[in-house]
Amino acid sequence: MSETDRPRPRRRRPFRKAVGLAVLLAVIGYFLVQRASNSGPAYCTASATGAGTAGAGTVQTYEMTHEQAANAATIAAVGISKGLPDRAVTIALATAMQESALRNLDHGDRDSLGLFQQRPSQGWGTPQQIMDPVYSAGIFYDRLAEIKGYTRLPLTVAAQKVQLSGFPQAYAKHEPDAAVLTAAFGENGIPASLACSGPAPAAGDPEKVRAELARAFGKEAREALGAGRAGAAAGRSKPAGTVSEAEVGLRLKEGGGPAEARRGRAMAHWAVARSKELGIVRVSYDGSSWVAGRDGGAWRGKGGEGGRKGGAGDPHDAAPGEVRIFVARATAH
Repeated sequence: MSETDRPRPRRRRPFRKAVGLAVLLAVIGYFLVQRASNSGPAYCTASATGAGTAGAGTVQTYEMTHEQAANAATIAAVGISKGLPDRAVTIALATAMQESALRNLDHGDRDSLGLFQQRPSQGWGTPQQIMDPVYSAGIFYDRLAEIKGYTRLPLTVAAQKVQLSGFPQAYAKHEPDAAVLTAAFGENGIPASLACSGPAPAAGDPEKVRAELARAFGKEAREALGAGRAGAAAGRSKPAGTVSEAEVGLRLKEGGGPAEARRGRAMAHWAVARSKELGIVRVSYDGSSWVAGRDGGAWRGKGGEGGRKGGAGDPHDAAPGEVRIFVARATAH
């Protein structure tokens, strides 16, 4: 066969690659649009700049489901209510990430249960107690606090002294993400936040929000609730059968310093993390606000309605030293 008679090779592969790339970009774009519009799957993101051992300008993020965010918020709240340092919160969060992936499991190895996979047979409490995230976090912190110098120990060593795990080194890989969550829920001096996307939740019960705040944050939350605003949210009245908002307000102690600022930040982000299950549709604190189902779930500066035009002087804005939580409620017919 002569050279001129040889069949020429087909050159379709570059075209196929281009089509494949275009399809992939279209799929990625679709999911990004879904997230930005709050119509896609609900999720929460913690972000922090310079958390843990990261460099001062390093931005870190950790993404999770609403369920995981709610459990992380409870773990952080209990640590703060006990007056423990951020290091204790990071150790607790990293431990729960490894043991349960921040899910309140009703099963595990042998009789292990809950967020920390604690065992009733080993003196951690009854199954009912261990399945209560507030209780399980509390007893974890109590045992951690008994370890002399735990804040100076490597995280794996401190966690292992509490858990007695068969795989103690496994905790280490969760430390960076746990540090991001710790920063979001209350660490002072680090730019951080927690935001949750998804559609606005159905109606909730403001009294349940009050009760859950008191359970997680203890005496200080009860005092802040007693001093805070309460009642129907300010704004236009709505016709019967539509959803209105009821306020759960908290007033922080005047002159409380960094500890009180830490608590206020934790309460505000706790409310966002538990928004889906408790029917929370709006949170305002420290010059910023979060509104369920808007702006991709991000916090926005003053101006109300996610910083939209005409929002100056919005009646939902929080004054200095306040945390304002708004719960969806269906008005009577």
